Amino acid sequence: MSTLVMIVLAVASIVLIASILLQSGNSAGMSGAIAGGAEQLFGKKKSQGYEAMLSKMTTIAAIVFIICALILVAIE
Repeated sequence: MSTLVMIVLAVASIVLIASILLQSGNSAGMSGAIAGGAEQLFGKKKSQGYEAMLSKMTTIAAIVFIICALILVAIE
């Protein structure tokens, strides 16, 4: 049981690392930091496409990672 959870944890961590590294940054220096908030409120919404898929993949991988880590702590 513990070996299976460790394998799932390893796969989830690799998917989590890859999905975070593939996402684009939110800001472009100081100008992005100043204008970034207004763009998020009034700008384009990235609710479809590649960015949305990466965001969902990151969320799912993070949840699986946390659950597997907690299961491993409870088992051992």
